[in-house]
Amino acid sequence: MTDTPFDTAEPLSLPPLFQGQAVSGATDPFEKACALAALGCNSGMLVHSVTPDRLRAAIVFAPEIPLEQAMAMFCTCGVGFQNALGALAPPEVAVYLKWQGDIVINGGTSGRIRAAASSTDPAAEPDWLVIGLDLLLLPETEADAGETPDQTSLYQEGCGDISPLRLLESWARHTLVWVNRFGDDGATPLHTEWRGIAHGIGQETPAGTFMGVDENFGMLLRQGENTRLIPLTSLLENG
Repeated sequence: MTDTPFDTAEPLSLPPLFQGQAVSGATDPFEKACALAALGCNSGMLVHSVTPDRLRAAIVFAPEIPLEQAMAMFCTCGVGFQNALGALAPPEVAVYLKWQGDIVINGGTSGRIRAAASSTDPAAEPDWLVIGLDLLLLPETEADAGETPDQTSLYQEGCGDISPLRLLESWARHTLVWVNRFGDDGATPLHTEWRGIAHGIGQETPAGTFMGVDENFGMLLRQGENTRLIPLTSLLENG
């Protein structure tokens, strides 16, 4: 494996309202962020871990709206990441998002966005909501990339010069822009941006045809003459 050029010792500079906390070793930033959120940490806490082959991070939110609407933060973080990588990567690198959170770079999956909350009740206002990022910087194995065309990494897609910490900072900045736009203008601008980078709309899946999303970003699946709604809250993991 070629040595990575990433410098993981650089200081992290985050936008206002964000506070960074690095973790190391086997600690999962997503699980750590959930634990900190449950203890009452401030919204904007960004827990992160950077290793030579992987970037993992999670942001704590304290939404003041029902969970069904608050899950839009899952999409703001996804769009924020797409915008962040798009600004740093070579122009030929195409970045898309699958509804369930997979990050698709040049046709291959390289990571995912994930979510957990204090409650799974769509109508309840959660005490906290955590959105996580998990991204491969280098291939998981020594296998030839041609053997796993559906999986990739930043290094394989010509993004080896991007510092993971600069990418993390950019993710925070772009995500904050979309959080503010959601607060000021509602979900319409986010819907427009998300649809432009969504992967798989109009395609067949084992469960039906992915027709798009509703006002709360729930998946609309057409099955014959019927359309089924899968709420975004169905993606929540145990916090």
